Amino acid sequence: MGIIEEAVARGQRTLDEYQAKRFLAERGIPVTREELVSDPQEALAAAERLGWPVVLKACGPDIAHKTERDLVRVKIETPEALEKAYAEIIGNLGGEPYEGILVQEMIKGEREFVIGLIRDPQFGPCVMFGLGGIFTEVLKDTSFRVAPLERYDALQMMEEIRAKALLDSFRGKPPVDREALASALIAVGDIGMEYDAVKEIDINPVIIAGDKPVAVDALIVL
Repeated sequence: MGIIEEAVARGQRTLDEYQAKRFLAERGIPVTREELVSDPQEALAAAERLGWPVVLKACGPDIAHKTERDLVRVKIETPEALEKAYAEIIGNLGGEPYEGILVQEMIKGEREFVIGLIRDPQFGPCVMFGLGGIFTEVLKDTSFRVAPLERYDALQMMEEIRAKALLDSFRGKPPVDREALASALIAVGDIGMEYDAVKEIDINPVIIAGDKPVAVDALIVL
């Protein structure tokens, strides 16, 4: 039984971030290296394996809006800072159930995009691409296509956003690997076609590390 089937069987309404990224990785979508841990000692060992600096996040299928709820710590560079951040996140959860704490590699990149999937009542599964991070809801710079996508569709979506110049050379950074980005868009469309249980996907941000897209956060609604 796969990740989606197991979550449906358990009655989950969403996948937690760790489940979501494992599922996306199985579909060939590049995601952050990360480990789910249950105590500060495991977190420290994970950080040593992943390499400093790291990010800590509370993780659970019912935990949403992590940043707004102060359940994320970034740029953690020392064991002392990690121990403090771990305690703060647990404290901010206030006894709410959670699956564990996610220890994640820190992805550095100035360009952020969003990839998504929605189910339109008329057209069915539709793929979204656009400007990501904190600007997604403010600027609404997005492009949509009905799934399934061909390579041509994915590349055309990139040309349709107003911020398409960010895909080219930017502040000394190389142009984005559009083929890798196109493959991720196609994969998301294929998920929508193959998994009726997947209602919505929100991969935001997709940070460009060097020239490669990496999914840093992901939400999958069932």
